[in-house]
Amino acid sequence: MRIRDPIHGTLPVSEDEAAVVDSPYYQRLRHVRQLGFGELAFPGGTHTRHAHGLGAMHVVGRLFDGIAARAGLPEVPRARFRSAVRLATLCHDLGHMPLSHASERIAPARASLRLPAWVAEPTGQATHEDFTAQLLLQSSLADLVRTRLSSQGLGPEALVALVSGRTPPGGLDFTHQGADWTPLLRSLVSGELDADRMDYLLRDSFYTGVNYGRFDLDWLIHNLHAARVDGRMELALSRSAAFAFEDFLLSRYHMFLSVYLHHTAVAFDWMLAAFYRESRGEFEIPCDPADFLYCDDVALMSALRRSSNRWAKRIVARAGFKLLAQFTERDEGYDLAKLAEALDRAQVEHFEVESESALSKYFDGTAGPSLYILDESSGRLTPVARYTSLYQRYAGAVHLSRAYVRPEQLAVARVAVASLVQGAG
Repeated sequence: MRIRDPIHGTLPVSEDEAAVVDSPYYQRLRHVRQLGFGELAFPGGTHTRHAHGLGAMHVVGRLFDGIAARAGLPEVPRARFRSAVRLATLCHDLGHMPLSHASERIAPARASLRLPAWVAEPTGQATHEDFTAQLLLQSSLADLVRTRLSSQGLGPEALVALVSGRTPPGGLDFTHQGADWTPLLRSLVSGELDADRMDYLLRDSFYTGVNYGRFDLDWLIHNLHAARVDGRMELALSRSAAFAFEDFLLSRYHMFLSVYLHHTAVAFDWMLAAFYRESRGEFEIPCDPADFLYCDDVALMSALRRSSNRWAKRIVARAGFKLLAQFTERDEGYDLAKLAEALDRAQVEHFEVESESALSKYFDGTAGPSLYILDESSGRLTPVARYTSLYQRYAGAVHLSRAYVRPEQLAVARVAVASLVQGAG
């Protein structure tokens, strides 16, 4: 099967992959928007997790093919590793809830999903990664994957392991000539330079009409290698492509600031949370896979339309609160608490939201290097965090503080803010 895609062109899909794509659990993603409320700020941003999964699978296939060819990986392990990494990437977003991340705040307790202990501890609230694991292990999709991949010695446990980074009791068999390829495959699915980010940056940039998410995908693909480190195959990038990696990091960083944390989407996320908080039980995330199949954007919007909750009505009518002020820790003369107090004194209805954007999730160093920089002339490997100065320059997350007010009170609110600034001066 071949699929036409506006980002990557023609996407070849194998029979096994097509069977997963045609399953109801993957088709559900047609009704889960990639950017949630992002389309309210960027009208073109109506694309779905369905399209993103296909694109990410195509990208990871290109990444792996280049790495395997440069490593001289023989055909038998190459075909097996390729099948696993492509299907894991295809399925990595299966568990996303309505409007993507916006509904995770009402997810059920993780224990209710009855996941095996090796996948996750049975404490806390379930995440979309937990639901992805549940669908792969406990729904009819599990039987489909077992049937399709059994001849390759693969099953749903292997896909969950690559997506989650956890290891099943029996271990994983992604070895060749005494080297374990698991770390590299996991890095391609979810790491510092993974197919997921590569696709969503290009896709989200295209559909929102902004240029910040663009980067040199081809150059990165042609400069990735498999590097053996203590019997493990790790992902390595040629030194000549380090600048392309930095551009990739900055693209993600700027997309967060300009698109993913756009003030309109953030405000509607807050309003949806207020609906959930004030009208508990009107809409819930089911813990049973058969019921989760029908938990999508359509179901949520139907519930919002039926609701008498004031926030639900505002969401349906696209009547958001207006942005009054926004600032970061780099701005001077702003105090969110004092701003809120001034709005209270002026009897202005308001809410505040604090968001965070970081260049990388590996700043604390606890996850270990998921990417090395390779000096091809000497074979020397350097952990990427030590190689590029961007990690030092952007080591701290950017905190976005925002205050929103009822639209008809915006003029009064601005007067209150002006008097606050004058008083500080």
